[in-house]
Amino acid sequence: MNAFWAYFLPMLGIGFVAGALGPSVGYCWPTKRKAGWIGAIVAALAATMLWHGPLGAADRFSTEVEAMAHMSLNSWDMPQVSAHLHHGPLTRRVLLSGPADDFQRSELMKIIETVPGVSHASWKDTVGVPLLVEALLANVVGFLFGWLLAYLVELHRRHNAQWNW
Repeated sequence: MNAFWAYFLPMLGIGFVAGALGPSVGYCWPTKRKAGWIGAIVAALAATMLWHGPLGAADRFSTEVEAMAHMSLNSWDMPQVSAHLHHGPLTRRVLLSGPADDFQRSELMKIIETVPGVSHASWKDTVGVPLLVEALLANVVGFLFGWLLAYLVELHRRHNAQWNW
């Protein structure tokens, strides 16, 4: 598994579990429906922020992507060029620096953009979407899929409740 999926797949999973369990509580106990929803959303967002920061997923992502970018540069015999992810806030944009002519610059940008986890490569320091925002979006997608599953289970339960043989 590459750094991209090692970072974002747990976000989808956390959102999916929270999205499946929170509404299920609300469907089982209608008086606690709001509490179930709010608790699930808060738990999913808190877990995402914990995963990104204190649990070190962002640092691992940054280290792995930069290592893969350096390996790619070395395999193309460009060890004098360095590649670093944009920090403050951490994004998936890579900043290239070092001696290279115009042709090398354009081709190295294309090569580095093929590294898993890199959204864009450039020779100028540009700001992109923070990695935490992308993680929260992945969490929301997982949450929506979990909510859909909880909703379908509840529909199935209600449909089967009419049969009392």
